[in-house]
Amino acid sequence: MTTLKQTPSQTVGPYFAYGLCPQQYDFAFKSLFTPVLADREAAGDHITIVGQVFDGDGKVIGDAMLEVSQVDAQGHYPESREEILKTGFRGFARVGTGTDPLQRFVVETVKPGRANPDEAPHLNVIVTMRGMLLHTFTRIYFEDEAEANERDAVLAAVPADRRGTLIARREPDMANVYRFDIYMQGDKETVFFDL
Repeated sequence: MTTLKQTPSQTVGPYFAYGLCPQQYDFAFKSLFTPVLADREAAGDHITIVGQVFDGDGKVIGDAMLEVSQVDAQGHYPESREEILKTGFRGFARVGTGTDPLQRFVVETVKPGRANPDEAPHLNVIVTMRGMLLHTFTRIYFEDEAEANERDAVLAAVPADRRGTLIARREPDMANVYRFDIYMQGDKETVFFDL
């Protein structure tokens, strides 16, 4: 059976898959970045972040693309290719939602440290998808970092009733797996930052 791939006649989304996540979508090009921020040999507490992107009607979006960046377990970004090769920590990942049977994004990494003492561990996320001419920026914080979250200036700037949209929660009975869903619009809309 022949598997048909996305074509240029569709909306903007397939171009992201083809050009930015080709290996994930089984195109014959090498991806510069994958959904893995940290190899198994990288220092730190290895975690997986799993989620879906939802539109304003609560439907799962199958052609979103996320770019994720973070500091390593010690709180710093890699500064060279040599450092990445030595430590196994890339600090950047790119993942689409279109190849997973449940249209999820799955990111493999280590729990981030703190870039400075007043900042809670977090991941920076850029979301791009069909119909959006400009990407959006958000963050992923962790529910088990409540004390650090209380001191984080960016999180404190978000209204208290909306902060929960930025918190990843541990999946029950799944060691080191966090769930973080992104809602583009609606009652559960994720907080996006104007950068």
